[in-house]
Amino acid sequence: KQWYQRRVTITAGDFLDYRATLKGHQLGVVSVTINAAGTVAASSSLDSTIKLWDLDSSKQIKSIDAGPVDCWTVAFSPDGQYIGSGSHSGKINLFGIESGKLEQSLDTRGKFIMSIAYSPDGHYIACGGIDGIVCIFDLATGKLLHTLEGHAMPIRSLTFSPDSQLLTTCSDDTSIKIYDVQHANLIGTLSGHGSYVLCVDFCPDNTHFATSSSDRKVKVWDAGMRRCVHTFTEHNDQVWGVAYNENGSKLVSVSDDKSVVIYECPI
Repeated sequence: KQWYQRRVTITAGDFLDYRATLKGHQLGVVSVTINAAGTVAASSSLDSTIKLWDLDSSKQIKSIDAGPVDCWTVAFSPDGQYIGSGSHSGKINLFGIESGKLEQSLDTRGKFIMSIAYSPDGHYIACGGIDGIVCIFDLATGKLLHTLEGHAMPIRSLTFSPDSQLLTTCSDDTSIKIYDVQHANLIGTLSGHGSYVLCVDFCPDNTHFATSSSDRKVKVWDAGMRRCVHTFTEHNDQVWGVAYNENGSKLVSVSDDKSVVIYECPI
């Protein structure tokens, strides 16, 4: 397969059209996510609020008070009815989109939750902590199903495969781990990055996933073969985020070098 790449800087606008600047938070924005329909964005901030935005009008829909310094990474439920947030207290807080209120808290009995992810089938929610521990909850019962202690350092990001069978995690310990969700078995540990692994995203093809790192690289991995199939080296500073588009034909990364890079991927 042939990989292509093209560089787009935030200021150039050669391939990306500027839409809007969403203003409303009083302190730094920690996390931004978009619902499955692509109509609503959610942002969390150090000002302890979660804000919902209409992407067509670029207007704020709602502001949710998440409690003192108690919201971090946010994620929409697959049905778009809830927004989940990790917290400093070791709880996953689930807020209703319509009510704007806390509907449920899932207690890991652990430490600061740095990352969360819903399974696409809506059955599970997983979180990664600053202590390197992963917890998987059953959303129907609210029960803690699995506690995974594979990482030695904070877990910056985690993601389920599109079929909800696998969970991929990445950590400051420079490793990536793949788990079987149902049985909580460790399927593989992948290495290749030279520094903290900051973000992971599964491709819609259910076969590949991508990671980004403080080593300034973006890597694409084959989940079945458990090996790196391509490395991109376009950035010249740490790469904080990486994400596929809806059909996996493009991959996007964002870096401290103030650039966004779009990669065209074979499908």
